[in-house]
Amino acid sequence: MLGIIGAMDVEVNAIKDKITRKTVTKIAGSEFVCGFLEEVMVCVAQCSPGKVNAALCTQAMIDNFDIDKIINVGVGCSLSDDVVIKNIVIATDVCEYDIDISALGEPLGFINGLNTIKIKTDEELSEKLARTAINYGEKIHRGTIASGDTFIAENALKQKLASTFNAVCGEMEGGAIGHTCAANNIPFAVIRSISDGGNEQAQLDYPTFKKIAADISTAIIIEYIKSERNQFALF
Repeated sequence: MLGIIGAMDVEVNAIKDKITRKTVTKIAGSEFVCGFLEEVMVCVAQCSPGKVNAALCTQAMIDNFDIDKIINVGVGCSLSDDVVIKNIVIATDVCEYDIDISALGEPLGFINGLNTIKIKTDEELSEKLARTAINYGEKIHRGTIASGDTFIAENALKQKLASTFNAVCGEMEGGAIGHTCAANNIPFAVIRSISDGGNEQAQLDYPTFKKIAADISTAIIIEYIKSERNQFALF
């Protein structure tokens, strides 16, 4: 079963609405809608913003449903001049920029347990999403997505994340979802549609573009699922 997690209603409602033969289960504050989308079994959940919410939702999904892989879908901010509003970023890896045990000699973002700073996404799943987005006519970028419990809205933080982690996109959930998936050996991917520039203008741009950006990323997920259905039909 394919798991799909988004933080906000605008990021997952369009997908939920297309599910047939659905069942709804509430666990740990999240609602899990499972059923069929284009005859592919899916489980969709809204985790609410933030890393703890994202990790709780991901672990609950893995523990309670027969999940083969997880896609985190939603909006994010640009951390690169090359990445502009309404572009798509598909992560090559994710990091959690606000983990800081540098006082103990570890580099910023170092994740104890996984013993890494960056968590690689699943190459095959990410490549399929990238091809789907390109076929859908979207401008895509590949690179690091940086996650933390802060809405990025200042140039200083934006520049720090770009220089420290070589990140091209910032948001609040993908790193935690990737962390949880890696700990459970579940393949995952993160796709973000850019809603703002992560700078002082972000507080104005985000409300304007978040729905547009979310619609783009959810449309790509639906197209990806259609392609999976077509592949299943060959066997």
